[in-house]
Amino acid sequence: MRKLRVLVAMHDVLVPPENAAELPPEETWTYQMEFEVVKTLRELGHEVRVLGVGDELRPVRDAVAEWKPHVVFNILTDFHDVVTYEAHFVSYLELLKQPYTGCNPRGIVLAGDKALSKQILAWHRIPCPAFAVFPLRTKRAKLPRRMQFPVIVKSAVQHGSAGISQASVVHDDQELAERVGFLHRTLQTDVVAEQFLQGRELTVSILGNERLEVFPIWELWFDKLPEGNEAIATSRVKWDVRYQKRIGLQTGRARNLGKDLEEQIVHICKRTYRALHLSGYARIDLRLDQEGRPYVIEANVNNDLSPGEDFPDSARHAGLDYGQLLQRILNVGINYKPAWMVE
Repeated sequence: MRKLRVLVAMHDVLVPPENAAELPPEETWTYQMEFEVVKTLRELGHEVRVLGVGDELRPVRDAVAEWKPHVVFNILTDFHDVVTYEAHFVSYLELLKQPYTGCNPRGIVLAGDKALSKQILAWHRIPCPAFAVFPLRTKRAKLPRRMQFPVIVKSAVQHGSAGISQASVVHDDQELAERVGFLHRTLQTDVVAEQFLQGRELTVSILGNERLEVFPIWELWFDKLPEGNEAIATSRVKWDVRYQKRIGLQTGRARNLGKDLEEQIVHICKRTYRALHLSGYARIDLRLDQEGRPYVIEANVNNDLSPGEDFPDSARHAGLDYGQLLQRILNVGINYKPAWMVE
């Protein structure tokens, strides 16, 4: 294996301290992914430098010019605290003619906009729930006649289940208007309301550019969910470890899907990946309806790579340990051909 110069680009506030390996998990969880990525890349024998990115691009340009990394391992999820600027940071790397890991700018833009991505998927006849968009200027949201309650209300652009709670599933126009208004005020983004599917929640992790490697289908479920609560990945479910334990959060290889349904889901996810022009790696989120039919909810192009999360766990189930997965991600990034490489 060739030794590489790897520049790991991360948010400056998430740069692990020098003594991170000696600290207890409750003190390191906020930057656990960053710590694990850097540690593992070094264990693989690569020469690794950490670049904490704040509000300036000059340090990025200087680091690339001075050190000439073979690849930037990109784990930034926004820039200037704006999620939609994530694509612009990657565009800047392309302007520097710098290879990087993860998705290309076009794919980030298409997948990151939940409304736009659903329109593209619908055009390609890829099954996704019916949806309506309520721009920030909307005065009072009302569900279109073609849709029925219940619907789930979420930000059109935010990551990490931001703004999603049990109150996100609404059952009439009054609840809809209140929830849309709440998200407009608190997140300052457009809002999407999509048909709520009360079946199982699945994820499919994919690695590659033209040639795609699909890892085993993963599932999220709850063993002790309180009566009356919906089985959804709320912000609290995603980030509150104590709450996860209280409701019995479980993830693992999807159970009892059957060969035909598994093949259908894999086919749908590959089509989604290509329809949204994705590259590098991504996690496709799906839900089943009450009849067991799969629908694509969204594609996550910069998903959590922390050990124990869906992407690394499903890769491990396919026979790749954490180091092997990160090496594959590096290889795919180096082999991606952006416009400046095309002759």
